[in-house]
Amino acid sequence: MNLIEISAVKALEMMDKGELTSEIYVQAFLDRIKKREPLVGAWTFIEPELALKQARLADKRRVNKKGGVLNGLPIGVKDIIDTKDMPTENGSSFHKGRQPIEDAHLIKLLRDAGAIIMGKCVTTEFALSAPGKTKNPNDLECTPGGSSSGSAAAVCDNMVPLAIGSQTGGSVLRPASYTGILGLKPTFGTISRSGMSAISQRLDHPGIYANTPDDIKLVASVILSYDPKDLDMDSNYIFKNQAISNPSPKFAFIKGPVWSFGDKDMQEEIEKFVANFPMEIETIELGSDFKEAAKTHEIIMNGSISRSLLDYYNTNKSKLHPFTVNRIEAGIPVSAKDYIDALENAKKMKQTLTNVFKKFDAIITPAAPGQAPRDLMNTGSAIFNGYWTMMGVPAISLPLLAGKEGLPIGVQVITSWNKEAELIDISNLIIEKM
Repeated sequence: MNLIEISAVKALEMMDKGELTSEIYVQAFLDRIKKREPLVGAWTFIEPELALKQARLADKRRVNKKGGVLNGLPIGVKDIIDTKDMPTENGSSFHKGRQPIEDAHLIKLLRDAGAIIMGKCVTTEFALSAPGKTKNPNDLECTPGGSSSGSAAAVCDNMVPLAIGSQTGGSVLRPASYTGILGLKPTFGTISRSGMSAISQRLDHPGIYANTPDDIKLVASVILSYDPKDLDMDSNYIFKNQAISNPSPKFAFIKGPVWSFGDKDMQEEIEKFVANFPMEIETIELGSDFKEAAKTHEIIMNGSISRSLLDYYNTNKSKLHPFTVNRIEAGIPVSAKDYIDALENAKKMKQTLTNVFKKFDAIITPAAPGQAPRDLMNTGSAIFNGYWTMMGVPAISLPLLAGKEGLPIGVQVITSWNKEAELIDISNLIIEKM
C-alpha cells in the first residue's frame, strides 16, 4: 500500500486500528516532498523535524485516547494564514521573514483537532495574480492557478493529503480545476479570516483542498466554526453533517453571463457532461440581473484591493510585483458610489439566486475557462468563479472533465447558503454515478 495515495479518512481508520502511526504517515509525505519539491515548488516553508515532532505528539495522544478528529493528519496551509511556529510572508518581499506571535483562528482549530501543520504553501503575492514558483504537477510547463497555487499543487502531487487555501475571486476553485483535485469554498462567513491577510472583507473566503469529498467534509467539520473576531460570521451557524435532504436532487445547468470567455474544449466537454448526466438536470438562464455580474464582482474586488494594499503601494511600490501594482491601481479610481452601487446590484442577484434554489437543489457550471494555461506567468482567469464568490454560496470543483491536451478541467457544483454538508454529499453522489 502506498500511504501517500490513500485518503485521509482511510489513514485515520488505520491509525485508530493501530495499523499506522502518524510518524510513519508524515514521513511518507516528507519523502515525497524531498523527491518532488525541487520540480513542483509547492512550499515556501517546510521543516521535516517540526512536522515529525507534531506527529509523535499525535501518536502519544492516540495512545492516551486524547486525540481530536484530525489527530495525526498532515495538512498544508496557504502562506497568508498566520502560524506561530512558522513564518507567514504573504508571498511578498514586504513580509520576508515575518513571524506571527499567534496562530490564526482556523489554525488553532486544526491544532486542537490534532492536525499536523506540515508547512506553508506558496501563494501569489498578497493572494493576487503575481505568480510564485509553483508549477502544475500534471505538466510542469503549466500554471497550477492562483492564488492558492502551492496548496493545490501539494495535494495534487501527493505531498500532503489536505490543504487550506483561500478565494476572493477564484483562488480555491480554479487551482482545483487546473490540478485535478477537489476544492471547496464554503458559504461566506463560515470559516474565520482572523489571522489571515485580507484582500476584501466582502469577498475573502478560506477554503479546503483534498482528493475525496469525505476528506473535505472531515476538515470542514473542524474549521467551519464561529469566531467572534470575524464580524461577518453568523453565531448561529452549525456545520450539520447529515444526509442529503433530497435523495434525488434536481440540478440546474447554468452557462452564466461569461460563457463566451470559456475555451471551446471546455464548453464542449461540459455540455457533453450535462447531456449524459444521470440525474434530473435542466438548463436555465440567470436573467438580466446577472448581466453585469462579472463587472460587479470586479468593482467590489478592485475597490477592496486598493483599500487593503494602498499603504504598501504608497510606502514603496517598487517592492511590489508589477502585477500587484496593476491590481492596486485598477482599484484606486473606484468611487464610493461605484462600490455601493455594486453592493446593491449584488443584493439583487442574491434574491434572483434565492429563487433558483427554491426549485433546484444544486447548480452545475464551469469551474474554469478551460485547462491550465501553458504559461507559468499566467495564473488563469477567475471569471467563472468571481460572481459566485460574490454571492457567498458554497461551491466545489470536481475533477470530472479533461481538456484538449488531456489536462483536468473541473465542474463547479453550487448549493444554497449554509448547505456545505449537503454539497459534499451531492458531490459524492455525482462522482458515484458518473
